[in-house]
Amino acid sequence: MDIAQLHQLFLKSSTVCTDTRKITPNCIFFALKGENFDGNTFAKDAIQKGALIAVIDDKKYQISESTWLCKDVLQTLQELANYHRNYLKLPIISLTGSNGKTTTKELIHAVLSEKYKCVATKGNLNNHIGVPLTLLSMNSETEIGIVEMGANHIGEIELLSNIAEPDFGYITNFGKAHLEGFGSIEGVIKGKTELYTYLHKNNKKVFVNGEDSKQLEHTKTMDRIVFNSSEGEIQVKLEETSEKLKVSYEGLEIQTQLIGAYNFSNISAAIAIGYYFKVLAVKIKKALEAYTPQMNRSQIIEKNGNKIILDAYNANPTSMMAALTNFKNSEGKNKVLILGDMFELGGEAHFEHQTIANYVEEYAFAKAFFVGKNFYKTNSSHVMKFETFEDFKNHLQNNPIIDSFLLIKGSRGMALERTLELL
Repeated sequence: MDIAQLHQLFLKSSTVCTDTRKITPNCIFFALKGENFDGNTFAKDAIQKGALIAVIDDKKYQISESTWLCKDVLQTLQELANYHRNYLKLPIISLTGSNGKTTTKELIHAVLSEKYKCVATKGNLNNHIGVPLTLLSMNSETEIGIVEMGANHIGEIELLSNIAEPDFGYITNFGKAHLEGFGSIEGVIKGKTELYTYLHKNNKKVFVNGEDSKQLEHTKTMDRIVFNSSEGEIQVKLEETSEKLKVSYEGLEIQTQLIGAYNFSNISAAIAIGYYFKVLAVKIKKALEAYTPQMNRSQIIEKNGNKIILDAYNANPTSMMAALTNFKNSEGKNKVLILGDMFELGGEAHFEHQTIANYVEEYAFAKAFFVGKNFYKTNSSHVMKFETFEDFKNHLQNNPIIDSFLLIKGSRGMALERTLELL
């Protein structure tokens, strides 16, 4: 059986699955491998639970016609996704960047869904497995696909671009994220612009934030749609940032549920892409005003007299500084910081955590708490430091925070959303 034959079987199936705990009747099970598991060993279980076939790459787990043996299961999943993408022949928008990818993807999805049947990456399934699964979740009714691409090493965006073959691209920004894998900010730029390389090589279009000189420089020879620049016809104006962002576009005021000036470019990108795809301005306004942040991303929560900005989904030096600057400039009494370690910084970890500590020391927040081994090692005299979350938890249980305005931010591995249970 070749990929074309597998695709015919896929079209008759219910879906694809990579976890036997989530098997649905008539699905295709892909026996992927991980550091601590081998999906081949679950092939028989998948068939017994109702899978149409199991795709495996270890012959000893072959079960007659119920299993399809290939050289590499992951590669086969990626090839099937690419085949399906070309079978559907629908426009694909891909986006990457150091910060704001998921929020921007959700905003674009909200705007385009006002006119089209769209499928977008769910959550942050944006890696070498998530991108194929996103493409395979599209069908003949899908009119536009929106694919988020994440990476922490050189070459990953190139791989994902070749799988998704996007027609349009957008890079949110270049920031100090995944420095351990990329090696430096220069490595970040090289890795992220692999999307530009693909688009340029294949004569595809790119959306560009005209306020970002680095993006303008890297796309100057490309077929580009520029917004918020004198060279472009798409202009969005930031009207208010005191609480939630208010912007204006084509004479309409749009009151969003997003906070932080750093989200202005994300909103603008969604407007620009909506404009390009001929979504009416009033529909764009409707979509953006209805969008509410989820998944611990800049959520505003009121609890027990406290007002909380929960931004605990992820963090890197660039996004941390942007959040701190926004919090410093926000109106509110008894400002309290709860910051958790930033991961994947490699040899830059101490310097970047100390830089954040220095910034916090400079401004008079009512209270500041650092949580995690990296922040614990910083030199900071006006901050309470805790090496583990359990230590921090014990402190809060004995010293509750009341009537305060809080910013909670840290990397995903810190899971600082647990703090909500203590407030």
